[in-house]
Amino acid sequence: MMMFSWRRRRATRRMARGGGGGGGSMAELTIPSHFLCPISLDLMKDPVTMSTGITYDRANIETWIEGGNFSCPFTNQPLHTIDSIPNHNIRKMIQAWCVENRAHGIERIPTPRVPASPVQVREILDKIAAAVRREDCEGCKSLVEKIKILVQESERNKKCIIANGTGNVLSSAFEAFSKPERFEKRVEILEEILSTMAMIFPLQEEAIKHLKSEASMQALVWFVRGEDKSRRRSSILVLKEIISSYPEKVSELGEIQGVLEGLMKLIKEPICSSSKKASLFITYHAIASSSNQEGFTKAFLQMGLVPLLLETLVDAERSVCERALGVFDGICETKQGREEAYAHALTMPVIVKKILRVSDLVTELSVSIVWKLVKHESREEEEDEDGGVKVEALQVGAFQKLLLLLQVGCSEWTKEKATELLKLLNNLHRERLECIDSLDFKDLKRTF
Repeated sequence: MMMFSWRRRRATRRMARGGGGGGGSMAELTIPSHFLCPISLDLMKDPVTMSTGITYDRANIETWIEGGNFSCPFTNQPLHTIDSIPNHNIRKMIQAWCVENRAHGIERIPTPRVPASPVQVREILDKIAAAVRREDCEGCKSLVEKIKILVQESERNKKCIIANGTGNVLSSAFEAFSKPERFEKRVEILEEILSTMAMIFPLQEEAIKHLKSEASMQALVWFVRGEDKSRRRSSILVLKEIISSYPEKVSELGEIQGVLEGLMKLIKEPICSSSKKASLFITYHAIASSSNQEGFTKAFLQMGLVPLLLETLVDAERSVCERALGVFDGICETKQGREEAYAHALTMPVIVKKILRVSDLVTELSVSIVWKLVKHESREEEEDEDGGVKVEALQVGAFQKLLLLLQVGCSEWTKEKATELLKLLNNLHRERLECIDSLDFKDLKRTF
């Protein structure tokens, strides 16, 4: 007979206070064997019966099936269907047993919610599609709210909802209601769809196709430019999904009025870490891979992107730091971007400090930025009485960090740039700053 022991906490405490109990052994409470899950041997909280007639705790049997097992763990017989049936009789018996033994410190298990089924989800999605065809905003909004509630109830529901094509239906509805005609009257349903889509990432390619339409992107930018934080967060996350799948759409996106200002605001005043990272991701693609790189970069620089990035980099977490440096590296591809970087007093101190800190990608991007700034420094700046960016790089410890980087190891590309940087810095200022007179880093090997 399978047994499970519960310590009688209250009884034990009473015995301890009373000094009784002889050897002080713990009293044990035996759980009826049919209340235990055959997989975990724990008391079942949500008992369900499979096609073989064996009852399991829902979470355990679902984990078993998700692991690629399609036989009954107890009988080893094949499961003719993976659908389970809630065993209400056993659940009520377990709850009654918990109540009877509450004096022993046992809490009554709550009545579980019935999880969403594929049939239920598809039925709601069919109704949403029908409401869209009728242009029934209120009816559609009510149905989308049901989907959102199901998603919020459990991770299992979320998986079921995603697996049944919810993203495709919602994105199609978003595109349909985004048409310029009567847009202002459809803001509420668009917001509801948007917030629900943001809960079921990643979106499938079919869903992205609806969202990358001109009408959809115009609507998304409208939300980005607004004041409502929830709308702005959801819309920027959806825009990131679009650009991740279709980087070429960033050129079209960048031409929409107000989007660049919206991105800057989300970087400067982030709603959450995810929205900041999404904004930096889109900004990077706008200045690095769009058909109007120069125009977008110029616009961002005029809005103060360089000081904003440097401020962000001071104490940013790893993923934010990597994206911010990626944007900064893209800016330094242009002459105007480098001039803005030269003009800011914190550029070299902040960038050099990131070398050999945070992550390998951060180090690689930092070296790339310093290399671009040093390599493209004009003759006039070199002859400036302050010595220019090369002297500043040496003063903040770039030389020592680059030497250490070559010793501990890095990628071939980074090693090449670091070696070139060391030679440039040493050759130009070896007398003034007492650097090593001659260097040959070609055969430099790791010390460990």
